[in-house]
Amino acid sequence: MAGKSLKDRLADWLQGRNGSDELGTASLVVSLIFLLVNGLAHQRWLSAVSLAFAAYACWRVLSRQVAQRRAENQAFLQRTAPIVSWVKNPAAAVAEARAYKHLSCPSCHQRVRVPRGKGRLRVTCPSCRTKFETRS
Repeated sequence: MAGKSLKDRLADWLQGRNGSDELGTASLVVSLIFLLVNGLAHQRWLSAVSLAFAAYACWRVLSRQVAQRRAENQAFLQRTAPIVSWVKNPAAAVAEARAYKHLSCPSCHQRVRVPRGKGRLRVTCPSCRTKFETRS
């Protein structure tokens, strides 16, 4: 133990912990935004909110409940996916919205894309194979 470097000891300590993920990164970004706004507004509650988001991000990184943190991160990614696609490439997102209609499967809630302007369609869900009808 005495011969290990600081980097090796830190790696041993972090073994089995969640580490950084998208939800933790988003929490840090929100924390920084609140901190910047607090620099202009000088409100104590903004500092408290900023500190709370930063503490939540640190807690996520150090958590040993990896499966639960992974499930939370997946739920976060699913909820933010439409927003992220619009932010990353707005022109492609607009073209996609004009050409296709996005539906949700009534059985498994899988997102299904169908072409617009084709009238009444019978759609088969690629995930659960449920057939349902819709207008495009």
